[in-house]
Amino acid sequence: MLFPTMLVGSYAQPEWLIDRKKLAGRFPPRVRAKELWRVPEPWLAEAQNDATVLAIREQEEAGLDIITDGEIRRESYSNRFATALEGVDIDNPGTALDRSGHPNPVPRIVGKIRRMHPVEIEDVKFLRAHTHKPIKMTVPGPFTMSQQAQNDYYPNQEAAAMDYAVAVNEEIRDLLAAGADIVQMDEPYMQARPEKAREYGLKALNRALEGISGTTAVHICFGYAAIIHERPSGYSFLPELAGCSCNQISVETAQSKLDCEVLSQLEGMKIMVGCLDLSDMNVESPETIVARIKRALPYVKAENVTLAPDCGMKYLPREAAFGKIKAMAEAAKRLRAEFGAD
Repeated sequence: MLFPTMLVGSYAQPEWLIDRKKLAGRFPPRVRAKELWRVPEPWLAEAQNDATVLAIREQEEAGLDIITDGEIRRESYSNRFATALEGVDIDNPGTALDRSGHPNPVPRIVGKIRRMHPVEIEDVKFLRAHTHKPIKMTVPGPFTMSQQAQNDYYPNQEAAAMDYAVAVNEEIRDLLAAGADIVQMDEPYMQARPEKAREYGLKALNRALEGISGTTAVHICFGYAAIIHERPSGYSFLPELAGCSCNQISVETAQSKLDCEVLSQLEGMKIMVGCLDLSDMNVESPETIVARIKRALPYVKAENVTLAPDCGMKYLPREAAFGKIKAMAEAAKRLRAEFGAD
């Protein structure tokens, strides 16, 4: 299929499930933030399952081709996995600077990082059981987790990143075996910390992908529109991902008005083109979305383009989120008709 559509990862969580004012009023949590949930613990898992089904159905109703679980069970994209690893003291957190330069409580590394058990396998099984469409699951990337932790054990952050990579590799294998069609690693800190990413980020990323035969993706972004309001017009770390062994790269282009010429340096890779501006609560017209995608087409073959939002849909009101993905699906239909594939 030409121009398939999917979420980057998250979708708007219902107000009855999570306190959206608390969520929006803080930086994304790196340690557990159970105070965000409105539903008490005895009923929380059931409520999260119900909300996940709603997110799946809304994606299907909107017409998306590849479905995620909306990360409905997560307080942030990274903390659910990062706090489930051995070697991390989550009861006595450390501190690290966020990408905006503010200190944030983070997992404190006190021993060797190991994955004790599959973390998201039940999530992917639930997703697989509730849709017949292809599915994607996301995990935080090893470089980003190494930047979102206080290292009190390893000689340097690179050593920590490499053990995070082993844990992510094990998780990806299990998620693909459990039915995921695509597994995506989220690596926003490669954009936020490009010098360190050049030192060892790609090395850690490729270790996480070592021996993986299924379809994999990497997402790199400028930060959530709800939190990071000013963003550059170009990536500080993107062409380097040509050396990554993944199949797909997910980028943002809408809010930043990205000069898409940089995408020509990722020749042969499939590109998820972020085409929904999440700083604007208004629903874009399909024509606007088509125009954003066409900015990429001189540099990426049509058969290699996927439509996706810029990242951070969890911060949108549900009505706006649904309207935007529905418009994106309609834009994909128009692109298929224009480029000769219905």
